[in-house]
Amino acid sequence: MRGLPLTGGLTRQIPIDIKGRSSYPPCHDKQVSRPAKEASALENFTGKTDLDGLTLLGGETKPLRKLETFPNHHPDRDYRVTLTTDEFTCLCPKTGQPDFAKLKIEYVPDRKIVESKSLKLYLWSYRQEGTFHEHVANAILDDLVKALSPRLCKVTAEFAVRGGIAITVEAEYRK
Repeated sequence: MRGLPLTGGLTRQIPIDIKGRSSYPPCHDKQVSRPAKEASALENFTGKTDLDGLTLLGGETKPLRKLETFPNHHPDRDYRVTLTTDEFTCLCPKTGQPDFAKLKIEYVPDRKIVESKSLKLYLWSYRQEGTFHEHVANAILDDLVKALSPRLCKVTAEFAVRGGIAITVEAEYRK
């Protein structure tokens, strides 16, 4: 950190990298203005109404079996959204031992997109759930399809080795 002089003898601490350069981007403190000709392209950016109904983003963090969505600004084209985590956990329904998995969710949205924090809290809610690997992958797929009505959705759960066997479950939905 390096102190930069301000008026009145005060200093402002700015993070400095190992070569002595500020790690802030050059426009950090500047208001960015965009030419009018770019306005039509900006209409596809996230607007205030896209945030309507999102209650989890910026709020409390606790496990919650709720998926929130926001509008897809490009429903006229197919594109794939991929979300991954290597921190998925559930419990063996018989022994109560934890099962760990790398989870990959791929979908082609139609009118809705899943909000990522709500997905994180939703997945976190399985940490104390006793369920077989095959059941949990299909339950996650069912909940995503119900919330999103996507054109395509695929959930791949690669569970860590247990008893010498690794289990990978791929559950898929197509409209």
